[in-house]
Amino acid sequence: MSQRIFSQALLAPDLPVPEGLTDGYGAPAGKRFAVYRNNVTVSLMDALETGFSVVAKLIGAENFRNIAREYLRAEPPSSPVMMLYGAGFPAFLAGFAPLAKYGYLPDVARLEYALRESYHAADATPIAPDALAQIAPAALADMRFTLAPALRVLVSSWPIHALWLYNTTAGAPKPQAVAQSVLITRAEFDPVPQLLPPGADSFIRALSTGKTLGTAAQHASEAAPAFELSTALGLLLSTQSIVKISLEESE
Repeated sequence: MSQRIFSQALLAPDLPVPEGLTDGYGAPAGKRFAVYRNNVTVSLMDALETGFSVVAKLIGAENFRNIAREYLRAEPPSSPVMMLYGAGFPAFLAGFAPLAKYGYLPDVARLEYALRESYHAADATPIAPDALAQIAPAALADMRFTLAPALRVLVSSWPIHALWLYNTTAGAPKPQAVAQSVLITRAEFDPVPQLLPPGADSFIRALSTGKTLGTAAQHASEAAPAFELSTALGLLLSTQSIVKISLEESE
């Protein structure tokens, strides 16, 4: 019996028990395999439901578990380390025909997975609160910023921050049909998603690719005329998202 056949049967309850399975005494192990298969499947579905709890709430627990079972078959775990399992789940939702009319679900899943990535990202020491004030105003535009490893930026055509907030926070306002960009930071122990003001997503992404402050601000202003540099910089500073400032050339 090949490992491929065993793995396929393990994640597909409708497939027959692989032939030739025996226990340590040479006796047939079909019933043991069935129990083990059920435990593995349930554990993986539980892990997905925990990791994508807002998606599960939006579509209902039963629907989520049915979809999770399909995902397990399509993308079984490739590592015994389960903390980041589900990286392909947003794309799977985007291609899952029965959910086509719920176009916001993949982006909500992206947000939830980004929160998990941020939680497990490396720690970094932020710059001092007054670090920018120590730089001559004329030199600021040429500075390059290194951002915290836990930082994530998501851009969506859907109100993903409002959907997440409405389904995780009591008394949160009902989502309105608007596009939203989200900044995820982890100043302390738990990641926090924040709604980004106009142009801030372009600004932060430009900084993260090694653009100077001046160039990043120009890109943001072109993308969103309402962009305010002071607001975007203030947000990065208040969330402790800047870990280095330098005049070094980007690699």
